[in-house]
Amino acid sequence: MATLRLKQERLGPLRRREARAGLLFTLPWLISLLVFTAYPVLGTFSLAFTEYAIVDTPRWIGLDNFRTMFQDDPAFWTAVRNSAIYAGLSVPLRLGLALGLAMLLNLGIRGIGIYRALFYLPSLVPPIAATLVFVQMFSPDYGPIDAAFQAVGLPTIDWFDDPSWSKVALVILSLWSLGVETLVFLAGLKDVPSDLIEAAQLDGASRWRRFMDVTVPMITPVILFNLVIGVIGSFQVFSQAVAVGGTTGEPLESTLMFMVLIYRNAFSYFAMGYAAALAVVLFLSVLMVTLVIFRSARVWVYYEGSQR
Repeated sequence: MATLRLKQERLGPLRRREARAGLLFTLPWLISLLVFTAYPVLGTFSLAFTEYAIVDTPRWIGLDNFRTMFQDDPAFWTAVRNSAIYAGLSVPLRLGLALGLAMLLNLGIRGIGIYRALFYLPSLVPPIAATLVFVQMFSPDYGPIDAAFQAVGLPTIDWFDDPSWSKVALVILSLWSLGVETLVFLAGLKDVPSDLIEAAQLDGASRWRRFMDVTVPMITPVILFNLVIGVIGSFQVFSQAVAVGGTTGEPLESTLMFMVLIYRNAFSYFAMGYAAALAVVLFLSVLMVTLVIFRSARVWVYYEGSQR
């Protein structure tokens, strides 16, 4: 007992020094979290109940910003509709295409590492640069996309000037950067036990049944992760929409996404209080959708060792 007590007394100062060292190493991150994340979030919630034009002192107006938003601002509902349509189209397409690419990259063929790098590289391109390139590619006058349509006898489409096609063009543009989702799916496919697939194959299961009954259930946690990240990102699309339609959401507000509406009110109209209220509504909406997804995950997400 005396020896143990002596060891504890010796370890006491050492543990305190290690704790101080750990705190010093994490202090920059803690300061950054408080200054650049926690403080802006709390400030946004407080400004949502004020009238604030940046140059003036914030004036408390209660729920007036939210009444204006839901009752008197048609641009709000336009942005909600555009963002919902964009999310409903882009998220499933991104998930399906990323999973398909991951399955191709999971093939044990020669030089597959080069293809993995090539599929990931587009995600490193800045969104504005990628958007400007896509605008040129989809140009009805000299773009290669419409030129290919003309070559096969199809009519050309004014992608970014036609309200009926502008959101479709933004969705196609969103499929450009699938590198992160593809790598996440690829990591999930690598973790699928090969003995389960071999057992299903010995039982006579076809390739499709092996995929649906073995592979998909085993990667449902990865699907959940990409789904949540995709939903959050789809409601926060900004750079591409601004590059295509500006802060007015041209053509005819068809590209007016919710983040663009927040930016327009904050930095074009200098209605910082109203923009903060919009940001709060966006945060709460995304939070609710995310909670619904996690709630539904109890039904369709399978974790190894869990009971069904």
